[in-house]
Amino acid sequence: MILRTSPASPFGRKVQIIAALVGLTDRLEIIAADTNDPADVLREQNPLGKIPTLVLSDGTSYYDSRVIVEYLDFLAGGDVVIPADPAIRFRTLTKAALADGIADASLLQIYEERLREPAARNEKWLANQADKVARGLAAFEGAPPEGRRDVAHVALACALGYLDLRFHGAWRETRPRLAHWLAGFAADVPAFAATAS
Repeated sequence: MILRTSPASPFGRKVQIIAALVGLTDRLEIIAADTNDPADVLREQNPLGKIPTLVLSDGTSYYDSRVIVEYLDFLAGGDVVIPADPAIRFRTLTKAALADGIADASLLQIYEERLREPAARNEKWLANQADKVARGLAAFEGAPPEGRRDVAHVALACALGYLDLRFHGAWRETRPRLAHWLAGFAADVPAFAATAS
């Protein structure tokens, strides 16, 4: 299987960590993708031209990261990083969606600053994205994921890692419980350090 991604993508990182947790790292070939290059074959593999995209040996593509994670869990026999018990499953998937939302809102802030000239930036929109991140972090500060390492743990760790990378870890000043949680995750999951950019 080929994973099209880039080193800084929190969603590509999530897939790589999940692959490690379910024991499929050796079946995954990482090939860099340039989402800004119209000549990159990524646009043929995923009409949206987005990463991560997983390409199977028969040419089938799966995207986005949520679908890829589900597929990897399935390949590993299921109930590995996505709980089978419905009572736990949907709580876990909701927490993973919240963590992905933090990463999404963080990425949108970066894109706004990188792709728009300063005079064209929408400060109200940027503040709205920052507020989404703040609310998500507050929710996790009050109740970080517990128990066995699952997709919610990985999604949150990747969102926090992205905040460290792009926002210089400013979240740590007001979220000590999350900072402690992330240190524990990093100690338990070697793939977190191995996928850092």
